Amino acid sequence: MTRKKLLESKTRIQHQDCDPYNHLNNSKYIDIMVAARTEQILDHYDFNSSQIVAKQGVGWVIAQTQISYFFPASWMEVVTIEPRLIHFSESSLLVEGLMWDEHKTRLKAIMWTKLVHFQIQAQRSSTHSEELMNLFRDIHYPNENNPTFDERVKSFKLMIPSK
Repeated sequence: MTRKKLLESKTRIQHQDCDPYNHLNNSKYIDIMVAARTEQILDHYDFNSSQIVAKQGVGWVIAQTQISYFFPASWMEVVTIEPRLIHFSESSLLVEGLMWDEHKTRLKAIMWTKLVHFQIQAQRSSTHSEELMNLFRDIHYPNENNPTFDERVKSFKLMIPSK
């Protein structure tokens, strides 16, 4: 079965997530992108990480997050969240998240998050099952032109028109 590799969803920026200037607080970019990805993989891949933790005692922990902000997201603005699995190994995932304006004409932020597969009881990293590896192979959308976060950020900055 071929699965859609690029997913996207929209959400509205809420007042409680904003600073006094009505801009989205920096940490909320992460919250919104992670929440969107969680919902998307549940809806499109029937992948419920909460059930995996409950049934198998394994899950994923965030080991590293890199984020670069381009333009502020503001109170009541609708944004489009577009995450993708750009790399995976036997024990980790690297997910890229893009936050755009509603119509995907202006990039708000880019985030790379490394997740490590983790055994809850043993408190140590774990290898992915063959079933998970097959899923990851199916949805993998590599970013071959920009292998590092800094190169990826630079590639987007080059697309911003100069004044």
